[in-house]
Amino acid sequence: MSISSSMNAGVTGLNVNASRLATISDNIANSSTFGYKTAESDFSSIALDSGGGTYTAGGVTVSTFRNVEGQGTLVTTGNATDISIAGRGMLPVTSVVDVGSGDDQPLMLVSTGSFEPDKNGILRTQSGLALLGWPANVDGTVSPRARDSASGLEPVRVTSNQLAAEATENISFGANLPASATAAGEPASPLPISIEYFGNLGTSETLTATFTPQIPATGQSNSWQLQLTDSASAANPVATFEIAFDASRTGGGAISSVSLASTGAVNGESYDADTGELTINLDGGPMSILIGRPGHDGQLSQLSSEFAPHAITKDGAPVGNLSTIEIDEGGILRAVYDTGFSRSLYQVPLADVPNLNGLRALDNQAFALTDKSGSMYLWDAGSGPTGSTIGFARESSTTDIAGELTALIETQRAYSSNAKIIQTVDEMLQETTNIKR
Repeated sequence: MSISSSMNAGVTGLNVNASRLATISDNIANSSTFGYKTAESDFSSIALDSGGGTYTAGGVTVSTFRNVEGQGTLVTTGNATDISIAGRGMLPVTSVVDVGSGDDQPLMLVSTGSFEPDKNGILRTQSGLALLGWPANVDGTVSPRARDSASGLEPVRVTSNQLAAEATENISFGANLPASATAAGEPASPLPISIEYFGNLGTSETLTATFTPQIPATGQSNSWQLQLTDSASAANPVATFEIAFDASRTGGGAISSVSLASTGAVNGESYDADTGELTINLDGGPMSILIGRPGHDGQLSQLSSEFAPHAITKDGAPVGNLSTIEIDEGGILRAVYDTGFSRSLYQVPLADVPNLNGLRALDNQAFALTDKSGSMYLWDAGSGPTGSTIGFARESSTTDIAGELTALIETQRAYSSNAKIIQTVDEMLQETTNIKR
């Protein structure tokens, strides 16, 4: 019985070392494969009951798994949509063959990928994996989605965003108004400032702010009328305000008060003293104009005798062509246009499971959920246990060539030793046969 068990132990030794050799071969073959996670072998002994002065060899078994938790070195690339993860987490992908087929899209997970738009605008890898994400709303926000399900994920498409514009919603301008212009006897000459802005359809429009000094009978008023006219509005002026400036020693030149003209609001315009913003309603929608807060230097001032517009800024952008697609650390995928404007298109979440090593390995460095991996949760990149997403980078293979070659030598020796056990048992059995003869 002991001799037979020795033979069986030797056979199991051959089998487990053959399995280990297979994992080593796979690891070495994929040492240059981006996103490859090494396969590992774990040997476990088999113990059989022994007694009466005899020992029964049980042998050995092997279990293999992917070390998905292992992190490869990040390698810089020249492609903005080469995506990797600085830490824990997996990118959600699906087979591009199943996109638009009407069937359920199988969810797969990868740790890195080189994504390029195909003829349909879907970001995909050369191996046929399409990147998944939550589409952003028109204003760039992402609506709340289920975090424990992939039902809200969609293939990332970029073709519908080749052209884009952004309407102007906020303007900030400053100017120094000549104090001497508000003195009695002055001609009350209006001082205009023309500001370009962009309409809802990307058209270039002009908002003109005209400052007219209020001339008193005697002395100096330090007051101005601000009239706003819009090239895109059918009725002008769109708003009129009265602005008074401080002439005291401590606050001279700063805004003292801003109020509506005596005629009242034309289109529901208003002034917020806490923010220093005028709100006006144009045909294309509301617009905020920052002129400054009462008692604070900054935007509008009244000093000396020089009219000097300055610091005129605005948001928005004219129609631009898509230049590139980029992803930030939070997983927000943005389209960047040649006008400098950017728009949020998708949010790519990161999937995490309790046991990453329990994921089932698929082709193309992809993984699928299993009972062993546990349930999935979709995190915003950089939150919870997940790392941040990084563009222009790919994760290299986790294979350690030196370690694998060392393991290869060890496995060869172990396989030869187990073969020697079988040979020795065979010789001993042959001797037993010869005795019986």
